[in-house]
Amino acid sequence: MSQTRRTLLLLGATLAAALSLGACSGGGADSSAADDGTVSVVATTNVYADIAQAVGGDHVTVHAIISNANADPHGYEANAQDKLAVSKARIGIENGGGYDDFFNQLAKGQLDSDEIVNVSELSGLDTGADFNEHVWYSLPTMSKLADDLAARFTTALPAEAASFTAQADAFKAKLQDLETRLGELKKSHDGAAVAVTEPVPMYLLEEAGLVNKTPAKFTEAVENGADVPATTVAATLALVTSGNLALVAYNEQTEGPQTKEVKAAAESAGVPVVDFAETLPADSSYLDWMLGNVANLEQGLKTVAGK
Repeated sequence: MSQTRRTLLLLGATLAAALSLGACSGGGADSSAADDGTVSVVATTNVYADIAQAVGGDHVTVHAIISNANADPHGYEANAQDKLAVSKARIGIENGGGYDDFFNQLAKGQLDSDEIVNVSELSGLDTGADFNEHVWYSLPTMSKLADDLAARFTTALPAEAASFTAQADAFKAKLQDLETRLGELKKSHDGAAVAVTEPVPMYLLEEAGLVNKTPAKFTEAVENGADVPATTVAATLALVTSGNLALVAYNEQTEGPQTKEVKAAAESAGVPVVDFAETLPADSSYLDWMLGNVANLEQGLKTVAGK
């Protein structure tokens, strides 16, 4: 996400997190409600809070530190109320991979390492230098997360083991439906070239068999909030207008003059532009969000096939 946007959104994100203490996208209660026998969970973002609520159901109380759809965990600064939420939590969930590093300091002295789920580490993906930290777009990783959470919740509340297992299985079944649809896309579009303004949705695109051809310097600059070199912009525009792309994956949250230029070039060339967001939209669940992303991807590729 743009560094300028991160700076501008920081105060708003902090205020939003304070106002929404004890809430998650699924409408979880305040973390103090864990005194009623539920398992108290704190997650860095509402993406993971929503997944924890889906797996834990009525037996967990979930707090999302960041619930604002426009906030950016890269630049977030925790406050006193965040610390209070962590102090009451039995389980913590962080994305890891450099995405939400603020949680490391926040959880220090409050949660042991074995009480924290680092989703990037759980993924089993290569977390080396070129790691794409947006692992919530990796559906297989979210299936692993569901199983991990079900096991942790069962340890905390053994009597509810069957409920946690059933809810995790239901969540994974819906993910599997989406993976099946992505597999169908791969059958007819395997190896098709795409461009992206940022690598946010790449795990989803790759599962559909799509290959990113965007110059690396373009996406790196956009991610870092820097100006894209003129030669790189020219190369990206040439790619977009080459007639060789299936679609352009566009992140409106990091929109700027250069990404707008790419979008305009794609639309003029008749290349479908499919919007993807980095954060969970307001009033949506994780599963509904991903369902919409897959449907939009299908529609974009259908448009290409129909030409």
